[in-house]
Amino acid sequence: MTSHQTPMTAPTQAPTPARIPARTRIGAAVGLLLLSPICAEYLIGYDQIISNPLDMLTGLLVLGPLYGTVAVLIREVARRTGRGWPTMVLLSAAFGLIQAGVIDQSLFNPDFVDEASWDDDRLPTFAAGLGVSVKHVVGFVGGHVIWSFCAPIGVVESCVPRIADRPWLGRVGITVMIVLYGLGALVIFKEHSKQFLAKPAQFGTVGLIALGLAVAAFAIPRRFPRRGADGRGGGGRDEGSRGSGGRVPPAWAVGCGAVVLMGAHQLSSPGWGGVALNVAALVLAGGALLWWSGRPDWGPAHVLAVCGAALVVNAALSFVVEPLGDTSPVVKYGANVVLMVVVLLLLGWAWRRLRHITVRPLEGARPV
Repeated sequence: MTSHQTPMTAPTQAPTPARIPARTRIGAAVGLLLLSPICAEYLIGYDQIISNPLDMLTGLLVLGPLYGTVAVLIREVARRTGRGWPTMVLLSAAFGLIQAGVIDQSLFNPDFVDEASWDDDRLPTFAAGLGVSVKHVVGFVGGHVIWSFCAPIGVVESCVPRIADRPWLGRVGITVMIVLYGLGALVIFKEHSKQFLAKPAQFGTVGLIALGLAVAAFAIPRRFPRRGADGRGGGGRDEGSRGSGGRVPPAWAVGCGAVVLMGAHQLSSPGWGGVALNVAALVLAGGALLWWSGRPDWGPAHVLAVCGAALVVNAALSFVVEPLGDTSPVVKYGANVVLMVVVLLLLGWAWRRLRHITVRPLEGARPV
């Protein structure tokens, strides 16, 4: 080698992601499988089942496949393809629309709930030409996006921050989730179709919109890894973010803002003014999250603050929500207290996990 030649160096290889213990990734998936239906159906305590703890437990045998499998699959697809929260939100909206428009048909069934409050909530914004209540569309689909899928995903990922960006299931696990979802959806569809069946045009419209949301979810460019100002991994910048500089509010402030906006979403009145407030709250929340999540200081603690706020809002509102049907006040409030305590303990544990673990971008790894 002459003096002017540059020494040859061996190419560097990216470090191989550490093997994920099966108990860790399966445990995380099972946790999400259970938390999703609890947040979707039990946390706010709107149904008379809240006064029957045994029925709540057995109900998870159907609600777990109906809600939990979808949350697991949405997260799995997003993490395997290197995408982030915008993709998960759009897929959640697609599945939420399918849930309310096809599986239980609550968007179209005028007698879905045999209570006067159902019409009081539905009729003020009922669009006869579409056969739906605009308030129900916003409330049902928005509720599924936030409480059925995204909030449980964010909380469970915060509990296992080292593998938050990693796939949790292999081919067998994914197949099991798909089969369980199909069975759960079939059971609910057959039950709700006994007395009412939506029109083919309504099914078709819901299917086309859901397909459009799914296509949009994968049309967004993939995210790329980044590090925050403190040198800790921020979990990857979400696709669709603008990547602007600047600071973000502290996690506690983001959580407080989320409580206010989600509370406005849940407490909006049935009329058009309430719908306007509802949409404004969702747009403001979504815009702020999209803007801030592209900044280097945004991190896992902010994600936990937003998702945890969703759980706290519904757990708190459960104390003032009057369940449908006959309930025992003692058992109802007892269940509300238990669920609130469980939520606070879960969020506290997730916060401790985030504080003591440095999160590194671990994209593209496959479970072994």
